[in-house]
Amino acid sequence: MGRATERRRTLRIRDGAVSSRADTLVAEEPLEIRLNGRPLAITMRTPGDDFALAAGFLVSEGVIAEADEVQSIVYCAGATADGVNSYNVVDVKLAPGVRVPDITLERNVYTTSSCGLCGKASLDAVRTTTRHPVSDAPPVRVTPELLSALPDRLRAAQRVFDRTGGLHAAALFSEEGELLDVREDVGRHNAVDKLVGRALTDHRLPLSRAVLLVSGRASFELAQKAVMAGIPVLAAVSAPSSLAVDLAAESGLTLVGFLRGPSMNVYAGEHRIALEAAVRRG
Repeated sequence: MGRATERRRTLRIRDGAVSSRADTLVAEEPLEIRLNGRPLAITMRTPGDDFALAAGFLVSEGVIAEADEVQSIVYCAGATADGVNSYNVVDVKLAPGVRVPDITLERNVYTTSSCGLCGKASLDAVRTTTRHPVSDAPPVRVTPELLSALPDRLRAAQRVFDRTGGLHAAALFSEEGELLDVREDVGRHNAVDKLVGRALTDHRLPLSRAVLLVSGRASFELAQKAVMAGIPVLAAVSAPSSLAVDLAAESGLTLVGFLRGPSMNVYAGEHRIALEAAVRRG
């Protein structure tokens, strides 16, 4: 199985001095996800947590929502040039009775920013397919002080990032700020899928009392993944996209961006932010 990091020789130039040394890089390899033996998608990912990644991806696509809807997840024979299993092909077999979506050569991905559908159609698709509506989640309220502490807690848990500097991260926190799980990947969407997939296999969906923190921006795709997993609060250290804000507003998701120290912007769902101690300014 592939490793999360690899070593490569590099030429270093520092203040005019030249040296040669090995550098640690984040690994990036393709993962083909099959559904009941048929190709479904290919994603570039950091090897590791591949079964969770596949399960989380299927949750995001609305194929599954409960652990008992999956019969098995196994590696397939994806051979390298020397005939060794590459561990880059995963097959998810659904449990008997679970509907298999129509899979064609041109897959109908309704929720990614590159799917070619208009924003309204994408919003409608997520709202009508999620089986864990955020609006039905138990009441959750978090303070700005709690949110402001989360990025440092995430950064402290990024072990591979410390060695490579080239990974995105996503973490789940309780409403009290306890770190529940963290995943790293070369793709920010993969990191979230790994979190959701692990929660699925642990029978913890919906994540109706969790806060999802991502290390980059909040795209529509990440907001979609939060909604599909029933996560009520999504926070990002960078900016959200306009469609992510639209989805958050329509679904009831609390969306926080530019979370940096005590500063942040709340773009939707401010009813979950405890503002009693904050001073409002026009």
